[in-house]
Amino acid sequence: MHIESVKNSKVKEWKKLHTKRGRAKSGTFMIEGPHIVEEASRQGSLVKEVIMLEESDHSNMADAFNEKARVFTVTEKVMKEISDTETPQGIAAICTFPDETIKVQKGKFILLDSIQDPGNLGTIIRTADAAGYDAVILGDGCVDPYNSKVLRSTQGSIFHLPIVKANLEEFIKQLKEKQIPVYATEVNGGRSYTSLEKQDTFAIVMGNEANGVSKQVLQLADERIYIPIFGEAESLNVSIAAGILMYQLRAQH
Repeated sequence: MHIESVKNSKVKEWKKLHTKRGRAKSGTFMIEGPHIVEEASRQGSLVKEVIMLEESDHSNMADAFNEKARVFTVTEKVMKEISDTETPQGIAAICTFPDETIKVQKGKFILLDSIQDPGNLGTIIRTADAAGYDAVILGDGCVDPYNSKVLRSTQGSIFHLPIVKANLEEFIKQLKEKQIPVYATEVNGGRSYTSLEKQDTFAIVMGNEANGVSKQVLQLADERIYIPIFGEAESLNVSIAAGILMYQLRAQH
Protein backbone atom coordinates (compact mmCIF):
# COMPACT_ATOMS: atom_id res chain seq x y z
CA MET A 1 0.00 0.00 0.00
CA HIS A 2 1.28 3.48 -0.88
CA ILE A 3 0.61 6.54 1.31
CA GLU A 4 1.17 10.09 0.07
CA SER A 5 -0.78 12.27 2.51
CA VAL A 6 0.35 13.18 6.03
CA LYS A 7 -3.35 13.33 6.91
CA ASN A 8 -3.82 9.62 6.24
CA SER A 9 -5.25 7.78 9.26
CA LYS A 10 -2.28 5.40 9.28
CA VAL A 11 0.14 8.31 9.57
CA LYS A 12 -1.79 9.65 12.55
CA GLU A 13 -1.76 6.19 14.10
CA TRP A 14 2.02 5.83 13.67
CA LYS A 15 2.74 9.28 15.12
CA LYS A 16 0.96 8.33 18.34
CA LEU A 17 3.62 5.67 18.93
CA HIS A 18 6.08 8.41 19.87
CA THR A 19 4.26 8.70 23.20
CA LYS A 20 4.25 6.14 26.00
CA ARG A 21 0.48 6.39 26.19
CA GLY A 22 0.11 5.73 22.48
CA ARG A 23 2.35 2.67 22.67
CA ALA A 24 0.51 1.28 25.68
CA LYS A 25 -2.88 1.77 24.05
CA SER A 26 -1.92 0.08 20.78
CA GLY A 27 0.39 -2.58 22.22
CA THR A 28 2.98 -1.66 19.59
CA PHE A 29 6.11 0.45 19.16
CA MET A 30 8.03 1.93 16.24
CA ILE A 31 11.64 1.28 15.29
CA GLU A 32 13.59 3.26 12.71
CA GLY A 33 16.67 2.55 10.61
CA PRO A 34 17.92 -0.40 8.55
CA HIS A 35 20.04 -2.05 11.25
CA ILE A 36 17.39 -2.32 13.95
CA VAL A 37 14.70 -3.19 11.40
CA GLU A 38 16.91 -6.01 10.14
CA GLU A 39 17.31 -7.25 13.73
CA ALA A 40 13.52 -7.13 14.12
CA SER A 41 13.09 -9.18 10.94
CA ARG A 42 14.82 -12.07 12.70
CA GLN A 43 12.02 -11.93 15.27
CA GLY A 44 9.44 -12.05 12.47
CA SER A 45 6.37 -12.66 14.59
CA LEU A 46 6.89 -9.31 16.37
CA VAL A 47 6.82 -7.24 13.18
CA LYS A 48 3.35 -6.05 12.28
CA GLU A 49 4.03 -3.40 9.62
CA VAL A 50 6.99 -2.21 7.56
CA ILE A 51 7.19 1.38 6.30
CA MET A 52 9.60 2.22 3.49
CA LEU A 53 10.40 5.35 1.54
CA GLU A 54 9.21 5.01 -2.07
CA GLU A 55 12.01 3.93 -4.42
CA SER A 56 14.11 3.19 -1.35
CA ASP A 57 17.35 1.22 -1.33
CA HIS A 58 15.75 -0.84 1.44
CA SER A 59 12.97 -2.26 -0.74
CA ASN A 60 14.68 -5.67 -0.85
CA MET A 61 14.25 -5.95 2.94
CA ALA A 62 10.50 -6.45 2.54
CA ASP A 63 11.14 -10.09 1.65
CA ALA A 64 12.79 -10.65 5.04
CA PHE A 65 9.50 -10.32 6.90
CA ASN A 66 6.91 -12.99 7.35
CA GLU A 67 3.65 -12.88 5.44
CA LYS A 68 1.85 -11.31 8.40
CA ALA A 69 3.83 -8.07 8.11
CA ARG A 70 2.05 -5.48 5.98
CA VAL A 71 4.38 -3.36 3.82
CA PHE A 72 3.71 0.34 3.19
CA THR A 73 5.60 2.68 0.88
CA VAL A 74 5.45 6.38 1.71
CA THR A 75 6.61 9.70 0.31
CA GLU A 76 9.56 11.57 1.79
CA LYS A 77 7.13 14.05 3.37
CA VAL A 78 5.24 11.25 5.13
CA MET A 79 8.46 9.60 6.30
CA LYS A 80 9.61 12.87 7.86
CA GLU A 81 6.21 13.29 9.49
CA ILE A 82 6.34 9.94 11.29
CA SER A 83 10.07 9.93 12.05
CA ASP A 84 11.51 10.89 15.42
CA THR A 85 14.84 11.90 13.87
CA GLU A 86 15.85 14.95 11.84
CA THR A 87 17.18 12.79 9.01
CA PRO A 88 14.98 9.68 8.52
CA GLN A 89 16.82 6.61 7.26
CA GLY A 90 14.12 5.52 4.85
CA ILE A 91 12.73 2.51 6.68
CA ALA A 92 10.74 1.87 9.86
CA ALA A 93 8.69 -0.94 11.35
CA ILE A 94 5.83 -1.32 13.78
CA CYS A 95 6.36 -4.15 16.27
CA THR A 96 4.23 -5.76 18.94
CA PHE A 97 5.66 -5.90 22.45
CA PRO A 98 7.67 -9.07 23.14
CA ASP A 99 6.86 -11.33 26.08
CA GLU A 100 7.93 -9.43 29.22
CA THR A 101 7.79 -12.30 31.69
CA ILE A 102 10.51 -14.74 32.71
CA LYS A 103 10.82 -17.67 35.05
CA VAL A 104 13.49 -16.91 37.63
CA GLN A 105 16.26 -19.50 37.51
CA LYS A 106 20.05 -19.62 37.66
CA GLY A 107 21.63 -17.00 35.43
CA LYS A 108 23.07 -13.49 35.18
CA PHE A 109 20.75 -10.53 35.70
CA ILE A 110 21.09 -6.76 35.69
CA LEU A 111 18.46 -4.97 37.81
CA LEU A 112 17.82 -1.27 37.25
CA ASP A 113 16.37 1.00 39.92
CA SER A 114 14.84 4.18 38.43
CA ILE A 115 17.20 4.62 35.48
CA GLN A 116 15.70 7.66 33.78
CA ASP A 117 18.01 8.63 30.94
CA PRO A 118 17.08 6.90 27.64
CA GLY A 119 20.69 6.76 26.46
CA ASN A 120 21.82 5.12 29.68
CA LEU A 121 19.10 2.48 29.55
CA GLY A 122 19.72 1.68 25.90
CA THR A 123 23.47 1.36 26.46
CA ILE A 124 22.98 -0.92 29.47
CA ILE A 125 20.66 -3.19 27.47
CA ARG A 126 23.18 -3.33 24.61
CA THR A 127 26.04 -4.13 27.01
CA ALA A 128 24.00 -6.79 28.82
CA ASP A 129 23.38 -8.42 25.45
CA ALA A 130 27.08 -8.30 24.53
CA ALA A 131 28.12 -9.69 27.92
CA GLY A 132 25.69 -12.60 27.67
CA TYR A 133 23.27 -11.69 30.45
CA ASP A 134 19.97 -13.52 30.74
CA ALA A 135 17.64 -10.57 31.36
CA VAL A 136 17.42 -6.87 32.16
CA ILE A 137 14.95 -6.15 34.96
CA LEU A 138 13.40 -2.68 35.06
CA GLY A 139 12.17 -1.48 38.42
CA ASP A 140 9.68 1.30 39.11
CA GLY A 141 10.72 4.70 37.81
CA CYS A 142 12.73 3.46 34.82
CA VAL A 143 12.28 5.16 31.46
CA ASP A 144 10.10 3.26 28.98
CA PRO A 145 12.38 0.79 27.12
CA TYR A 146 10.36 1.38 23.94
CA ASN A 147 11.13 5.10 23.94
CA SER A 148 12.70 5.91 20.55
CA LYS A 149 15.96 7.14 22.10
CA VAL A 150 16.30 3.95 24.14
CA LEU A 151 15.65 1.83 21.06
CA ARG A 152 18.31 3.65 19.03
CA SER A 153 20.84 3.20 21.83
CA THR A 154 20.22 -0.55 22.02
CA GLN A 155 21.23 -1.00 18.36
CA GLY A 156 18.87 -3.96 18.09
CA SER A 157 19.76 -5.63 21.40
CA ILE A 158 16.19 -4.93 22.58
CA PHE A 159 15.28 -8.06 20.56
CA HIS A 160 18.05 -10.29 21.91
CA LEU A 161 17.22 -10.72 25.60
CA PRO A 162 14.20 -10.34 27.89
CA ILE A 163 13.48 -6.81 29.13
CA VAL A 164 11.22 -7.32 32.14
CA LYS A 165 9.31 -4.71 34.15
CA ALA A 166 9.03 -5.79 37.78
CA ASN A 167 8.92 -4.67 41.38
CA LEU A 168 12.58 -5.00 42.36
CA GLU A 169 11.90 -5.91 45.97
CA GLU A 170 9.67 -8.80 44.90
CA PHE A 171 12.07 -9.88 42.16
CA ILE A 172 15.03 -9.93 44.56
CA LYS A 173 13.03 -12.16 46.91
CA GLN A 174 12.56 -14.58 44.01
CA LEU A 175 16.30 -14.50 43.31
CA LYS A 176 17.06 -15.31 46.93
CA GLU A 177 14.68 -18.26 46.85
CA LYS A 178 16.88 -19.62 44.05
CA GLN A 179 20.03 -18.79 46.09
CA ILE A 180 21.19 -16.26 43.51
CA PRO A 181 23.46 -13.63 45.14
CA VAL A 182 22.46 -9.99 44.69
CA TYR A 183 25.08 -7.22 44.53
CA ALA A 184 23.86 -3.63 44.82
CA THR A 185 26.04 -0.68 43.91
CA GLU A 186 26.70 2.05 46.46
CA VAL A 187 29.16 4.90 45.99
CA ASN A 188 30.15 5.21 49.64
CA GLY A 189 30.18 1.78 51.16
CA GLY A 190 30.54 -1.95 50.78
CA ARG A 191 33.49 -3.64 49.11
CA SER A 192 35.38 -3.00 45.91
CA TYR A 193 34.06 -4.91 42.92
CA THR A 194 37.60 -6.18 42.27
CA SER A 195 37.44 -8.36 45.38
CA LEU A 196 34.53 -10.41 44.05
CA GLU A 197 35.18 -13.73 42.33
CA LYS A 198 33.84 -14.34 38.84
CA GLN A 199 30.59 -16.28 38.91
CA ASP A 200 28.05 -18.07 36.73
CA THR A 201 24.92 -16.86 38.48
CA PHE A 202 24.26 -13.53 40.22
CA ALA A 203 22.37 -10.25 39.95
CA ILE A 204 23.74 -6.70 39.86
CA VAL A 205 21.58 -3.74 40.92
CA MET A 206 22.31 -0.33 39.40
CA GLY A 207 20.65 2.78 40.79
CA ASN A 208 19.21 6.08 39.67
CA GLU A 209 21.63 8.53 38.03
CA ALA A 210 21.29 11.08 40.84
CA ASN A 211 20.23 9.11 43.92
CA GLY A 212 21.64 5.63 43.42
CA VAL A 213 19.93 2.45 44.58
CA SER A 214 16.99 3.04 46.92
CA LYS A 215 17.38 2.18 50.61
CA GLN A 216 14.66 -0.46 50.40
CA VAL A 217 16.50 -2.32 47.65
CA LEU A 218 19.92 -1.87 49.27
CA GLN A 219 18.65 -3.57 52.40
CA LEU A 220 17.75 -6.67 50.41
CA ALA A 221 21.14 -7.04 48.70
CA ASP A 222 23.56 -9.72 49.83
CA GLU A 223 26.45 -7.31 49.40
CA ARG A 224 27.05 -3.68 48.52
CA ILE A 225 29.82 -3.00 46.03
CA TYR A 226 31.53 0.03 44.54
CA ILE A 227 33.98 0.96 41.79
CA PRO A 228 37.01 2.88 43.13
CA ILE A 229 37.55 6.40 41.79
CA PHE A 230 41.25 7.20 41.36
CA GLY A 231 40.94 10.65 39.83
CA GLU A 232 38.91 13.70 40.79
CA ALA A 233 35.61 12.67 39.16
CA GLU A 234 32.81 12.41 41.68
CA SER A 235 31.36 9.27 40.10
CA LEU A 236 30.99 7.24 36.91
CA ASN A 237 28.11 7.40 34.46
CA VAL A 238 25.71 4.59 35.38
CA SER A 239 25.93 2.89 31.98
CA ILE A 240 29.75 2.88 32.14
CA ALA A 241 29.68 1.51 35.69
CA ALA A 242 27.19 -1.17 34.68
CA GLY A 243 29.42 -2.23 31.79
CA ILE A 244 32.47 -2.57 34.04
CA LEU A 245 30.58 -4.67 36.57
CA MET A 246 28.79 -6.88 34.04
CA TYR A 247 32.06 -7.94 32.46
CA GLN A 248 34.08 -8.12 35.68
CA LEU A 249 31.69 -10.38 37.59
CA ARG A 250 30.76 -12.89 34.91
CA ALA A 251 32.75 -16.08 34.47
CA GLN A 252 34.72 -16.10 31.22
CA HIS A 253 32.88 -18.85 29.36
